[in-house]
Amino acid sequence: MEKMLECAFIVLWLQLGWLSGEDQVTQSPEALRLQEGESGSLNCSYTVSSLRGLLWYRQDPGKGPEFLFILYSAGEEKEKERLKATLTKKESFLHITGPKPEDSATYLCAVQAQCSPGTCNLYQNPAAADLE
Repeated sequence: MEKMLECAFIVLWLQLGWLSGEDQVTQSPEALRLQEGESGSLNCSYTVSSLRGLLWYRQDPGKGPEFLFILYSAGEEKEKERLKATLTKKESFLHITGPKPEDSATYLCAVQAQCSPGTCNLYQNPAAADLE
């Protein structure tokens, strides 16, 4: 009998630096549940005037964020075990293939934006959620 496994993935974005009034970062879905053998993706969409880098982190309950990837330019891809991050001009995807129980965590998307002093403001995530 095949063992059923459910892994929960939640993506949040964490802002590094400052964003201008028109800059935004959003994620979807807020939660992703996969069974063993399934694949899925998390999306991090961004609108920034000047992207310096897009970062992905993983956070286990009760621990600090752990760095996974940084992507600098559209078309770039990085892979680590069952995780693969890709970057386009307007979004990034974190793909997971063949999840295992130890993959269940909170995944954070962070954007490094470059702007001039006095032209940027801190932008908070209105959809921040905790792992249940």
